[in-house]
Amino acid sequence: MNVDGKAVLITGGKRIGVAVAEDLASRGMDVALVYNRSMAEAARTAESIRSRGRNAVALQADLTSISECSRVVEDAVRRLGRLDVLINMASVYRSLPLADTDATAWDATLDVDLRAAFLCSRAAIPHMRHAGAGRIVNFADWVAASGRPRYTGFLPYFVAKRAVIGLTEALALELAADGILVNAIAPGPIVAPEEMSAEEAMKVEEATPVGRWGGVGEVAKAVAFLIESDFVTGETIRVDGGRHVR
Repeated sequence: MNVDGKAVLITGGKRIGVAVAEDLASRGMDVALVYNRSMAEAARTAESIRSRGRNAVALQADLTSISECSRVVEDAVRRLGRLDVLINMASVYRSLPLADTDATAWDATLDVDLRAAFLCSRAAIPHMRHAGAGRIVNFADWVAASGRPRYTGFLPYFVAKRAVIGLTEALALELAADGILVNAIAPGPIVAPEEMSAEEAMKVEEATPVGRWGGVGEVAKAVAFLIESDFVTGETIRVDGGRHVR
């Protein structure tokens, strides 16, 4: 897909989402950023993109709501004039002991990490069909892509991200004839969490074959590849510095 003049909707506008938005804007895309509580960061990113001559909007939505998933897609189309690419990046990631993982905690994670990706995709598909082609990029996780859990305390998150891979493959099959390609990215050690100590961050580097954290630019490059490709679909690409092979 030639992305120049096309429009992208990105759910989850923090950290990696900011880098992806700015990279796609530099390639000629107009951008809609969806945020829940991080209004200031999304607004700054949108303003930065507009200053470079591209259209950009920041849209607030609670993606646990079925109606909000549909509404934010329609708002993006109304504000940008079209929708060619959807990037489902919004995610809930937190550690919780199994004993404390009740139905409420389960739903809080799966509603954002899995259900919202489906609902936003479902709302976006008619607009992509109207445009004659489209791209959907979902976000999984390197642990989920490895096929087995490696850490305790992340049961709903692991299940959701494994299911995102299944969603990606099933949608790819359903939509290939429409020219809509669907893929997933499974990030590994990209950016150290703010609460992580220097010692913990060093241990992650030592466990990663390339010996470092990847940086947000590596994810942005992978997203651009999947959007610009006209033949890759149903794939999950691990951007993890080889972490999964160790």
